[in-house]
Amino acid sequence: MNSCPPSISETRWSALRRQASTAVPRWRRPSGLLPPPPSPSHALPSAPRYPCRCRCQFPASNRSPAAEHAAPASAAPPRTSPPRLPLPLRTAASSMARIRSEVLSPYRSVRMFFYLAFMASGALGGLIALTRLLPALSDPARSAGAGETLRGLGIDAAAVALFAFLYARESKAKDAQVARLAREERLSRLKLRVGSGDGGRPFALGELRGTARLVIVAGPGDFVAESFRRSQPLLRELAERAVLAVPFVTDGNAPELRLDGDEEDGADDDGLARRSKRLWQLTPVYTTEWAQWLDDQKKLAGVPPDSPVYLSLRMDGRVRGSGVGYPPWQAFVAQLPPVKGMWSGLLDGMDGRVL
Repeated sequence: MNSCPPSISETRWSALRRQASTAVPRWRRPSGLLPPPPSPSHALPSAPRYPCRCRCQFPASNRSPAAEHAAPASAAPPRTSPPRLPLPLRTAASSMARIRSEVLSPYRSVRMFFYLAFMASGALGGLIALTRLLPALSDPARSAGAGETLRGLGIDAAAVALFAFLYARESKAKDAQVARLAREERLSRLKLRVGSGDGGRPFALGELRGTARLVIVAGPGDFVAESFRRSQPLLRELAERAVLAVPFVTDGNAPELRLDGDEEDGADDDGLARRSKRLWQLTPVYTTEWAQWLDDQKKLAGVPPDSPVYLSLRMDGRVRGSGVGYPPWQAFVAQLPPVKGMWSGLLDGMDGRVL
């Protein structure tokens, strides 16, 4: 019985083995351009290597895969500030500020467009009047209409100057509004924690939009303690208006914010102790970012860096008031509507003018 002929792969495999065993050494070849024969341990050809079609480039590593897997991961140092936003996220934040600016001032772009159109029309009219005025001044026979042409040129120049001033003022107001909204977006990304311990989960300040009116109290420990003492008589009224204080101590001496009658009023669900904890329970996280944001605000307002300040935020997270010194708790009670009762839905937007 005849044996079946070898397959193509077996035939090529045998030919490659014979070629590898009878290969001529490199020093006996007429040309040194051909590669040397494989070593006995690597006489058999390896699997073909196909080029990567995705055009990826991977960094070369001198370590073996086993060494790379066995190498322990280096312990990263603890982070004291939030990671810096990558460029796409920062661009998205600035785009969000521009979108909010367009929403708050919907007709500004229309006004700026018409200002540019009127400037172009006045410039074109002035150019036409100038081409008529120059021949009239050079030719005495045409000087009769020079006065009217000169008056039209003056009107066109005045119109161009007026609309250029209006456009510059509108553009300056737009840039200031976008910068303010960008600062508010930065403020909304700052982190807070409930309580003074490290067990609470940090969350962004922007998550409190629509639920609370924040009052940021920034200054030394004595200033924060005095601000807390002045808010004690109005804790109930401030809690009804969803006011929450964010104490930020700048000198590192954080005071203990608790009432004198905590033991007596601790059992009362509606007591001052519970309302004080509800009002002063937020703690800033990543204090470096908070300090940088407050320093930028002080520079823009022309306030000395070591001055104690306060900032009052609206229900939507926008800055409604700020100043140097202690927060006006009585003014907050008089100006802000309560969040419960018959006025809860009617006066939600009456948080005051935005600065």
